[in-house]
Amino acid sequence: MEVKKKRKADVYRSRSMYLNLGLVVALLFAISAFQWRFYEEGDLIVLGSVDNSEEELLIIPPTVHPPPKPKIQQPKIIEVKDDEVIDDLDLNLDMEIDEDEIVEVVIYDDPEEEEEADAIWVVVEKQPAPMGGMAAFQQFLKKNLKYPSQARRLGVEGKVFVEFVVDKDGSLNDIKVVKGIGAGCDKEAVRVLEKHPKWSPGEQRGRPVKVRMIIPIFFRLG
Repeated sequence: MEVKKKRKADVYRSRSMYLNLGLVVALLFAISAFQWRFYEEGDLIVLGSVDNSEEELLIIPPTVHPPPKPKIQQPKIIEVKDDEVIDDLDLNLDMEIDEDEIVEVVIYDDPEEEEEADAIWVVVEKQPAPMGGMAAFQQFLKKNLKYPSQARRLGVEGKVFVEFVVDKDGSLNDIKVVKGIGAGCDKEAVRVLEKHPKWSPGEQRGRPVKVRMIIPIFFRLG
């Protein structure tokens, strides 16, 4: 069946005309928008009425250059030859010296060296040592050390640390126990050292000095 449609009911009949009309109207709005100018109050300024007081008050100080540093003139060294003879040298060797003007120079011994010699040192250039070395010292202890009966009965063993001073002549003085184990071992360690012969003294700068030492003495039950 054929569909019949009236011409007035066709919506596409005037489509091209309305499209062209809309484009023309849009174009006119676009041109008007670009040509239209907006001015706000205060935008236009007359250049002749600008106040230049601030520029006039601005004073630029002149550039001051520091004065140049004076050049130090080095003294001129005049070389004198070895064979040149100086005739203007005036030496007066005939001076009279009054005996009251003679000053006697006395050289005293430095007291610091005497104080160093009498001081008790702990570390020196040459440490004191028993005569014959430590091997001879151990043999002396084995021969003369007596194990206290109380320590033997209680089974006390250990080290007794004894402090003493080796004098300048090698003798042992100021012998005392700094850490002991008791039971008669401390007294025995002091007694043996008091009986020990002189040691080789310590030296500082080639001179004998007093040296304080601490050594351990072992007590062991055999």
